[in-house]
Amino acid sequence: MHRFQGIYAPIATPFTKGEIDWDALKHNINFYNQSKLAGLVVLGSNGEFAMLTYDEKVELVSYVRKYLRSDKKIIAGSGCESTRETIQLSNSCADVGADAALVVTPWYYKDSYKDDVLKAHYTAIADACVIPVMLYNMPRNAGVNMSASLVCDLAKHCNIAGVKDSSGDIVQITNIINGTPADFSVFAGSASFLYATLALGGVGGTLAVANLLPDLCVELMQAVQDGKHARAVEIQAELMAVNAAVTSRFGIPGLKKAMDLIGLKGGQPRMPLQPLDEAKTSELKKILAGVGLL
Repeated sequence: MHRFQGIYAPIATPFTKGEIDWDALKHNINFYNQSKLAGLVVLGSNGEFAMLTYDEKVELVSYVRKYLRSDKKIIAGSGCESTRETIQLSNSCADVGADAALVVTPWYYKDSYKDDVLKAHYTAIADACVIPVMLYNMPRNAGVNMSASLVCDLAKHCNIAGVKDSSGDIVQITNIINGTPADFSVFAGSASFLYATLALGGVGGTLAVANLLPDLCVELMQAVQDGKHARAVEIQAELMAVNAAVTSRFGIPGLKKAMDLIGLKGGQPRMPLQPLDEAKTSELKKILAGVGLL
């Protein structure tokens, strides 16, 4: 039995004048409460976790838990540069209602972060963490890749429940699925390879585009589970342009602007990130119209 499965939206953190806009966040949570999402990732890459203070991070998890439906889980992004602070933040998030800790690789001393160092880091975290740990491989942002052999090795730890792999390397993801225990949760870290991950045996996804189209992402997963692969492939094709727009193409400013455009509250990014400019906003509108969001 997988402890974690299904589609999760890594939610944005709305800011107004640089401060967290709690009312805007509550508005978004009400929308996700009506969706078929399994839960939310708070403090993910899309939540600008790197821009938040320690106290803001804990307060965000606490606030989301207060307003999110009780049957939906919270996975909290608690990866910090040091092992010590990661353990502290993971357990602080657990104290306010997080169901799992999503731990991205450290990145600053990336030349030193070989498999043996990362294994020691994650093992120490899993040993000390009071909630299950999910590994988070995000080489595009962190510049560090967790190899399939490292993930398979760490999957033997009783408190390491799964991995969110955002590498887009489907060979690596296949090797992880094939080399980990049956109850280890392998999540696609982007909708661009959601179908491939699920068809190969993955059990979920944490997807930026699920902020905008939660139920369509869930429908893709359901189609795979029901053996309706033609329908799943159709949905995968439909998601590609809008997913690219709110990830690699326009980044966080694109996701936040898209949310604003469809009636959610994206708000401003926190500096140094800048809001999307007019030319890109006009391109984004065309893409959103193409999937019926505008």
